[in-house]
Amino acid sequence: MAILVPIANGTEEMEAVIIIDMLRRAGLDVVVAGDGDMVTCSRGIRIVPDISIDDISDDDVFDAIILPGGSQGAANFASNTALEHIVIRHKKKKALIGAICAAPTVLHEFGLLRSSTVITSHPSYADVLSGYAYTTDRVAADGEIITSRGAGTAFEFALSLIRKLADEATARRVATDIVLYE
Repeated sequence: MAILVPIANGTEEMEAVIIIDMLRRAGLDVVVAGDGDMVTCSRGIRIVPDISIDDISDDDVFDAIILPGGSQGAANFASNTALEHIVIRHKKKKALIGAICAAPTVLHEFGLLRSSTVITSHPSYADVLSGYAYTTDRVAADGEIITSRGAGTAFEFALSLIRKLADEATARRVATDIVLYE
């Protein structure tokens, strides 16, 4: 199972790293694609992506695309036509699409949401997403779209993704391994 986690300058580093780490702990194949050779995240942490977003071809197929947030990172995602093409292509194939914090606005910008889509985001983006079935739940799942609120919900978000992409037992094992719950 291949999962794409795009990152862009301004991506929220906690969200990106927690998502990548938790999915890999679950045994999933995670590809980190950046908008450059080195991505500087929202708090100055630098991450070296596995590949460039521009190097992803139409032949590359992912079972899920997970977008970390960060206001500048989400803005950079929304203006990246290569990423837009990738996400829309995978949505048409019914791949899982995840977005946390500011990133659900990218799904809005790419035209991937229906008015009935249950969605959540960082509270500062609630107005932008008010045309959907907006909720303040920490994680919201609606078919093949899973969204979450922010850095403080990143572990719950990642576990929801693991449940969907693997199973409940794997999610429980990962949560236990990192002593998330006692």
